[in-house]
Amino acid sequence: MKRQNQSSVVEFILLGFSNFPELQEQLFGVFLVVYLGTLMGNAIIIVIISLEQSLHVPMYLFLQNLSVVDVSFSAVIMPEMLVVLSTEKTSISLVSCFAQMYFILFFGGTECFLLGAMAYDRFAAICHPLSYPMLMNKRVFMKLLIISWLLGFMLGTVQTTWVFSFPFCGPNEINHISCETPAVLELACADTFLFEIYAFTGTVLIIMVPFVLILLSYVRILFAILKMPSATGRQKAFSTCASHLTSVTLFYGTAGMTYLQPKSGYSPETKKVMSLSYSLLTPLLNPLIYSLRNSEMKKALMKLWRRKVDSHIF
Repeated sequence: MKRQNQSSVVEFILLGFSNFPELQEQLFGVFLVVYLGTLMGNAIIIVIISLEQSLHVPMYLFLQNLSVVDVSFSAVIMPEMLVVLSTEKTSISLVSCFAQMYFILFFGGTECFLLGAMAYDRFAAICHPLSYPMLMNKRVFMKLLIISWLLGFMLGTVQTTWVFSFPFCGPNEINHISCETPAVLELACADTFLFEIYAFTGTVLIIMVPFVLILLSYVRILFAILKMPSATGRQKAFSTCASHLTSVTLFYGTAGMTYLQPKSGYSPETKKVMSLSYSLLTPLLNPLIYSLRNSEMKKALMKLWRRKVDSHIF
């Protein structure tokens, strides 16, 4: 897209949580622990599924891709935020800011579509078990996976290019924890009405449509669960579905509130908390909710652990 003019701003200032200077050290400690936990939990999932052949099925391969996205999503935001909290360096160059924006949109969009694909996989497996091998064969799985990553790439490319075309002539203080689109857009020295229309439409298509489809698929899944003869099976399935829906609602709900209205009336502190929900909390919870509570994952982890112990002994 052709750049409209030359921006006078060459760098931005990330304010982060500068309004609470007395909490900087505590926040740094909490966010560092959460970040390390996110990296460790998702890395375990990626390694287990890679090494264990029995887990090379659509359900677990989707989980593996979700873990890759979560690690990447956190790595885009958390290191910069930790630097801002631990030092006085709060500036970020124009290019670095838009690079961060691109990857936030890329990985965030990919996660939206991946979660939708995973819900379809569970719907097919539970509601149509006899037809599942045909509904989710290798070809269908690869198409869903490639489309999820491709749509995330397109979202990041189109939206970042458009925002980068706006002039930025000051002020240059981003009252947020990262260079997310809504926060940066507030500093644009141009009419952003058309972009806001696009952002609203895009958010509905990318966030709200998959979210509604996921909810509908879980309604069907819950009806299928109610028909299960075993009370223990029903309780276990309900517990799993409730955990999945909690994670999905947290991610889609807070992301939707942030991006449906780029220049919304929420306070800056509220926007920061909502951003932390889907950029910090969800990547931490997903390994616990989707995988580490899963019996097959636990068996695979124990199998790999015993194999490692045996190799050291002999």
